[in-house]
Amino acid sequence: MLKRKIEDVLVQWKSTDGHKPLVIMGIRQCGKTFIAQHFAAANYQNVIYINFIKQPDRINAFLGSKDVNDILLNLSAQIQGVTFIPGDTCFIFDEIQECPEARTSLKFFKEDGRFDVIATGSLLGVQGYGDEKKKQHRKLVGQKESVIRSTYGRLQSKNSVPVGSEEIIEMYPLDFEEFLWAKGVNKEVIEALRRFYREETPVPSGIHVAMKNLLNLYVAIGGLPEPINAYLKTNNINEVSKAHKSILKEYRDDMVKYAPEKDKPHIRECFNSIPKQLAKDNKKFQYNKVKPGGRSETYMGSLQWLEDAGIICRCYNTNITGLPMEGNAKDNVFKVYTADIGLLIEMLGPGTRADIIQGNLGGFKGAIYENLMADTLHKKAQNLYYFLKDSGLELDFLVRINGECIPLEVKAKTAQAKSVKTVLAHPEKYHVKHIIKFGDYNIGRDGQLLTLPNYMQFLLDLEPEDIVLETIDVDALNSLAKEIVERS
Repeated sequence: MLKRKIEDVLVQWKSTDGHKPLVIMGIRQCGKTFIAQHFAAANYQNVIYINFIKQPDRINAFLGSKDVNDILLNLSAQIQGVTFIPGDTCFIFDEIQECPEARTSLKFFKEDGRFDVIATGSLLGVQGYGDEKKKQHRKLVGQKESVIRSTYGRLQSKNSVPVGSEEIIEMYPLDFEEFLWAKGVNKEVIEALRRFYREETPVPSGIHVAMKNLLNLYVAIGGLPEPINAYLKTNNINEVSKAHKSILKEYRDDMVKYAPEKDKPHIRECFNSIPKQLAKDNKKFQYNKVKPGGRSETYMGSLQWLEDAGIICRCYNTNITGLPMEGNAKDNVFKVYTADIGLLIEMLGPGTRADIIQGNLGGFKGAIYENLMADTLHKKAQNLYYFLKDSGLELDFLVRINGECIPLEVKAKTAQAKSVKTVLAHPEKYHVKHIIKFGDYNIGRDGQLLTLPNYMQFLLDLEPEDIVLETIDVDALNSLAKEIVERS
């Protein structure tokens, strides 16, 4: 079993008084179903699992009345021997995007308060997806709608997201630290790496070489559970490729099955163009690289669909190295990376994994390690930004650390970065105090430039800084105002 960080989030959710139904969003095949079932089995006496794709008849239990007692009655008629234990039953609504009525019912489960609900869905973030699926599953259950009308008077056809009645979290594929856990690397090694990073002292050679090899393995496999399990089970990189091919086929099927009609012909074209986009010196996403003569009006919706489905992440350009980065970002100038590094490697074709593991990286190495940093930041729930001026001055990524805008440079091998030197030489112009450069190095510092090995990307602390607000003595304020008024 793969240990996941989200397990701690689920424990905290369950221990919170009055917790709401939980909705776990995330890219398809990132492990949502497994983690929900594993957590529920370990923490509840009674687990009721419903998969709305595999069990479409369960949709009928949520049509009509959303009163929890009515839903329980409908489910008890469908599931032989089912029991509902207040306070110790967890419902798992898997693939909830297939049943908008079940999503709406979360509000009523919250108000009822007797049962916990964990819902999962792969395409919940896709705009318009619910409308498409509603049409499809209406046809599926159409034969039974007349029965529901006679029971409840009319069929409830409008379903809304229960704003304020659900807690939404996003799940990602495994990050590098979770991959290290899967490989059996113990916590002492990871804590030692944290100490070397914190104290800026070189990593001993034995650990350094092993970590570089482990990172190459992670880049080759990626963070999706199925390819990782295939590797752990067989130690065969060809089995990893088979797993990725299956997942990519599923993604591409989704692109034509669930997307809006106007975007269906173009989504695959956008997705398939990513390696070509990243192969350019200027990695800005260009629609004419999707197809000669391509324009934003044609492909903008397709790209948004891919992003909403969690398959890609965008990195927006800013020409100012300052905060807030979102306020300085240009919406129409961006790079596109795959949300998991393993997807990109599979798209690069046969033999790429072997080249990475053996360290035989060609001209595409820079793009691979840039995508790795995008993978790292994305799995830390960060929005992505890069710095580029018309002069050609460029920094790969910008992040916020301890209230400062910190540029990150990423190199596959040892390389000099002219932009780093230029920016650090002109603090009055760029307002940058520190830069972190990742590459084929050990830990070192040269003034304001900290160099780190690529395998330390996961150690970046990007949590918002703690801000302690001083208490305002309102009583003293009121008393002072009263004195002033009385004197006047």
